[in-house]
Amino acid sequence: QVQLVESGGGLVQAGGSLRLSCATSGRTFSSYTMGWFRQAPGKEREFVGTISWSTGVTSYADSVKGRFTISRDNAKNTVYLQMNSLKPEDTAVYYCAARPNTDYLRYNYWGQGTQVTVSS
Repeated sequence: QVQLVESGGGLVQAGGSLRLSCATSGRTFSSYTMGWFRQAPGKEREFVGTISWSTGVTSYADSVKGRFTISRDNAKNTVYLQMNSLKPEDTAVYYCAARPNTDYLRYNYWGQGTQVTVSS
């Protein structure tokens, strides 16, 4: 059974940092791209960034560029989202997801999400 399990969310003051983890299991994701998304209350799900599991190449939404960093640990089958200089508008449920490298549109595996709350 394929699983993506996020952890590391919590409550932090504006300007603070958090590191989210996405532990994967159940299959090999070497030919996949891992994505981070977030959804705030009353808003649509928003793209945060991606990392290629095989190459480590990353991409970010403009809203988080320069503040967030995505990395992966192949030995631990885990992807990370390091979030620095957090702002209240970063408050959301954060999800990790996986899509095949050849399918740019369809993320077919999703985690359950972890809540991040940034207080002002």
